Amino acid sequence: MDEFLNELNEGQRAAVLYNDGPLLVIAGAGSGKTRVITYKLAYLLQQGVSPYNLLALTFTNKAAREMKSRIGQIVGEDTARRIWMGTFHSVFSSILRRHAEAIGFRADFSIYDAQDSGNLIRAIIKEMALDDKIYKAGAIQAQISRAKNALITPEKYARSAELIEHDNYVKRPATAEIYQTYWNRCRTANTLDFDDLLLHTYTLFKKNPEVLARYQNQFQFILVDEYQDTNPVQHEIILQLAATHHRICVVGDDAQSIYSFRGATIGNILNFQKTYPECKLFKLEQNYRSTQNIVNAANSLIKKNQEQIAKTVFSQKAVGEKIAVLSAFNDHEEGYHVASLIKQMQMRQNYAFKDFAILYRTNAQSRIFEESLRKLNIPYRVYGGLSFYQRKEVKDVIAYMRLIANPQDEQALRRIINYPTRGIGDTTVSKIIAAANAQGISPWEVLSAPAHHQVDINQGTAKKLADFKALIEGFRKDNETMNAYELSTEIIRNTGLIADLNEDKSPEGLSKVQNMNELSNSLYSFVSRRMEEGNEAVKLQDFLAEVSLLTDQDKETEADMNHVVMTTVHSAKGLEFKNVFVVGLEENLFPSGRIYDNPRELEEERRLFYVAVTRAEENLTLSFAKNRFLNGTTTDCRPSRFIKDIDPCFLQLPASFAAEKSVVPRWMQKPLKDEGMAGQASDRELKRIPTASNTSHQSIGNLKIGLAVRHERFGKGIIAELLGDGDDAKAVVEFDDNGRKQLLLKFAKFEVE
Repeated sequence: MDEFLNELNEGQRAAVLYNDGPLLVIAGAGSGKTRVITYKLAYLLQQGVSPYNLLALTFTNKAAREMKSRIGQIVGEDTARRIWMGTFHSVFSSILRRHAEAIGFRADFSIYDAQDSGNLIRAIIKEMALDDKIYKAGAIQAQISRAKNALITPEKYARSAELIEHDNYVKRPATAEIYQTYWNRCRTANTLDFDDLLLHTYTLFKKNPEVLARYQNQFQFILVDEYQDTNPVQHEIILQLAATHHRICVVGDDAQSIYSFRGATIGNILNFQKTYPECKLFKLEQNYRSTQNIVNAANSLIKKNQEQIAKTVFSQKAVGEKIAVLSAFNDHEEGYHVASLIKQMQMRQNYAFKDFAILYRTNAQSRIFEESLRKLNIPYRVYGGLSFYQRKEVKDVIAYMRLIANPQDEQALRRIINYPTRGIGDTTVSKIIAAANAQGISPWEVLSAPAHHQVDINQGTAKKLADFKALIEGFRKDNETMNAYELSTEIIRNTGLIADLNEDKSPEGLSKVQNMNELSNSLYSFVSRRMEEGNEAVKLQDFLAEVSLLTDQDKETEADMNHVVMTTVHSAKGLEFKNVFVVGLEENLFPSGRIYDNPRELEEERRLFYVAVTRAEENLTLSFAKNRFLNGTTTDCRPSRFIKDIDPCFLQLPASFAAEKSVVPRWMQKPLKDEGMAGQASDRELKRIPTASNTSHQSIGNLKIGLAVRHERFGKGIIAELLGDGDDAKAVVEFDDNGRKQLLLKFAKFEVE
């Protein structure tokens, strides 16, 4: 019956079998922590626990789907499907819809994504006539989010001397008023943002003991994945639900707690044993992902942190190569070296391009590596870009859907009231919004009867508003009889959206039409899947409930496509690659210069580096540049302290960190089987530029043809030609990673090697 337990190692099996009280599973990188939750759920189901009594919380919809799929293979898909499993936001939004009236909302509430929230905050700042250079919408949005995650409502915020003092210090004293206005407008619009889904769940349970008791009785076993990433409100909700029975299992790795900027609190996992003194601790310490050298290097790194639960991760895989450390003269040379190594590894060791990842601290670092990869014709994809459902043409359709489902949705109304163009200008919209705010009602109510609400518009505009209202009301009537796919087809066709896009015959316009078709495909698949599961009436609201809860971590890497993955370390968490390059390892870049020697923030930066290191399965390369072009000037850089945090016995280091030559890993010292291929890409790039018909020289001053030089921007090169005289003297230099450049000597910024 439980043969699947034989697939577990001793530590995993022990964690799965213990279900008599709270347990904390500390799982090192690559140790199979997700398998523990998956198999524990399957085991409980086999022991006769009803899926109705199981609550499993994850941080991505993808993780929940994968767990359900595996559980379904063990106990049957129908049983697995009935487990209460999903992200915090998806599970608690379902609970809130059942009890919406208890928190002052209707069950058809909309959910604002980050862009919607930012747009509303931006509108409020403008309405309050505040300086948007001081009151930046992003900063206000982040402050409100932090407050909600810390269980601080607008009323509490306004009473907090500490918060008011902070706002005065940063010259944003009106933040509390903006928060209160934003809170009120969301209520009027019958809308919650992502943070509200958690804060209102906590409030629902706190103020309605009978509702809390219902779910305490229902969820007899609670399992939480990635517990190190929970914030205060998530932690408090778990405490509420587990208060009566304490049958709670949390799995995570404190060494991978890297989301404090989103409100994650590492203390939740570090103090779990204090929260539940009877807690059992299980450690998963065998890494199944990486070579021994990589695992041991990661251990030596993370031991430098003070805030942690001690563990010693080990690997029984091959010892593997030492970690190569590359020193580049500048950021361009770093990009060239990394791209060249990828090309050579791919040819010499038969790796696919999808076996490589380039990880960096900030998105801005991708450009140089993109350029270097393109020069060598290496396919790549920047992972973590704009998701499908954030593209304009897709959001436009979804805005129509949202307004049909919930006419009070202010941001949806703003977005599509005049798209496609129907002659309702910004002035009219501003009048509607102003009237709504003055009367404490939604813009839809004003739009429905502008004369009654004393909106000063002419008869032509009133007719256009009436036509728009009739359009939406017609769709709302269709929503009663049509499924989500059928209605979406009507929306796309009858609003003029597809006709508007078809007018653009450019490649970008074609791409937008393709995205519209893909949205239709998505809806068709959604409806078909739900109908197969026995849901005959699959409505627009069902689709919106799923789409609105996609997180920025629910992104696919398209691993089946053969390209190098480029991404930030934050976005790489949970991924793994055979070969990883961690680049830009310099002080003030990684670790970030914003930590200001704050010990706690420095430890999180070290954990972030630990995450980067442990993404690698076979080969790991760390690189840094001695000079980097920042803010219009070349800046001297120092190697990151994190390189020195790793025991040097696991590293293949340059002769010294001051050396300018790069290390050549041992695998590169073997000759290519076909050396001719190695030079093809660079030969294509060495395009000769036209040179002036000046006098050619073998030498000018101390410069000679064939001399090696380093340029502060273009890196290492060889002087190919010397031309001209006096102020017109030029050097033509063949640069390793930037091709041939002609430089006027009186301005040239290079040094002789």
